[in-house]
Amino acid sequence: MKIGVLALHGAVIEHIQTLRSIGVEAVTVRLPEDLDGLSGLILPGGESTTMRKLTARWGLHDPIMAFARSGAPILGTCAGMIIVAKEIAGGEEPVFPLLDVTVRRNAFGRQLDSFETELPMPIVGDRPVHAIFIRAPIIERVGPGVEVLARLPDDRVVAVRQRNVIAIAFHPELAGETRIHHLVATMAAEWSNPGEGTGERRLAGEAM
Repeated sequence: MKIGVLALHGAVIEHIQTLRSIGVEAVTVRLPEDLDGLSGLILPGGESTTMRKLTARWGLHDPIMAFARSGAPILGTCAGMIIVAKEIAGGEEPVFPLLDVTVRRNAFGRQLDSFETELPMPIVGDRPVHAIFIRAPIIERVGPGVEVLARLPDDRVVAVRQRNVIAIAFHPELAGETRIHHLVATMAAEWSNPGEGTGERRLAGEAM
């Protein structure tokens, strides 16, 4: 089983290292052929406008959309959350419209307003996730098919899932937090071997 990390911009190396630390083969994705043989894909943090431009330049849009629609697990972190949203506040065109949410970029302010917090996220266990927010987005609208995975104390939504697509506003790869990558790896194993899993692959394919 291999999981790819979109290597156009942002915290690519940190995601690669986190995946390898939990025993997952991790590879960089820069071209459409790099998706061959993958069981999942991570869209890292970075600058979403740059990621948009490079995705178009290297012909990655349609192959990644097809990969997601096949049911393969997708994780978007920070800027990755922005580029998987169906709606971006302010009218910007979506990149990979996979999640029925509305996202607002830079919702917490500038780089100086970055912060860390302990975030309850029951899907990965009882112990809170140590979440690092850096010029992070926020989810302003959640569609009816979207599961909320985590909220801040003020009730703002910062993590969601819609079947095989997970998006989070923070950076687990910078905090030594491996449980979200474990979750994606579990989903990838179930998708690659549907007879051994819980039906994630079938449900995802029917929904997208």
